[in-house]
Amino acid sequence: METAERFRAAVEKGELDALGDLFTDDIRFFSPVKFTPFEGKPMVLGLFGVLLRTFEDFRYIGHFEGTAETSTDGGEAPSAILAFRASVGGKQIHGIDLLQFDGAGRVKEFTVMVRPQSAVHALGQAVLAGLVADGLVPGTVDG
Repeated sequence: METAERFRAAVEKGELDALGDLFTDDIRFFSPVKFTPFEGKPMVLGLFGVLLRTFEDFRYIGHFEGTAETSTDGGEAPSAILAFRASVGGKQIHGIDLLQFDGAGRVKEFTVMVRPQSAVHALGQAVLAGLVADGLVPGTVDG
C-alpha cells in the first residue's frame, strides 16, 4: 500500500501511531491558520491528535497524484492531494491535504487548505484550544 493510501486509512481509523510511521523526523506541517509551519514529528503528531478529535464526520472524497515543488528545498517531490469534507463546530468544511514525500516515501511536508473562511476561523479556534489543552502551545494571557 502506498504512503498516501496508508495515511488515508490511518486518519479514517483515527490511528495516530500508524501516522508516526509515515512521517519523516523533520516533517513540516503548513496550516491554513498559521503562517509558520509546525515542525518535527512530535509536534506534528500532537497536532494530528488534536485534529482527529476536532473534526466531525471527516471523510476523504478524492485522491490525486503527481509532483509539486516543496517549500523546504524548492525541488519537485512526489506528491498526493487528498480532498476531504468534514465539519467543526457546526461549520461545514471542504479541504485538501497536500502530502509531499521524501525518497523513502515518507511524508516530509504536509499542507492543509480549507474553505470557506468561516470554517477556517472555527477550525483555527478549535485546534488552538486543543493544542493549549494538550500542552503543545502556551495558553494566551488575557488582559
